[in-house]
Amino acid sequence: MKVTGTGGLSQTPGARPARAGGGGEGFRIAAAPATAAPAQLAGVSGVPGVMGVEALLALQDVESATERKRRSVGRAGRLLDELDRLKISLLGGELDPGQLDQLTRTIREQRAATDDPRLEGILDEIETRAAVELAKLQAAGDAA
Repeated sequence: MKVTGTGGLSQTPGARPARAGGGGEGFRIAAAPATAAPAQLAGVSGVPGVMGVEALLALQDVESATERKRRSVGRAGRLLDELDRLKISLLGGELDPGQLDQLTRTIREQRAATDDPRLEGILDEIETRAAVELAKLQAAGDAA
């Protein structure tokens, strides 16, 4: 049997039909009285709906350690991608000021703290390398 919404029970396509005859001693589901459904609905409607929404919003704000790691690793990947684009531009002799702006924005993104000290060390090294490269390019641009 399958429960479908508030309409009650319905037979699923693979369910067997009830046997006709064959003895009166078997499993039976007693029909619920007609007055039981409205009483149950009245009990459910008494729950404050706002409290449920607030609880869901509070749960959405809680960030797990796995989510913080995923965001930090994603940010580090974006920093490494920006450094690769910068390297390719420098080797090609066509450095775009937009690339420096993008690298600056990526460095300034706030990093979520993780519980893994090794990961934190790697992320610190990536950020340091990006900041050094940005400072060198800004100093070279100021001198020119």
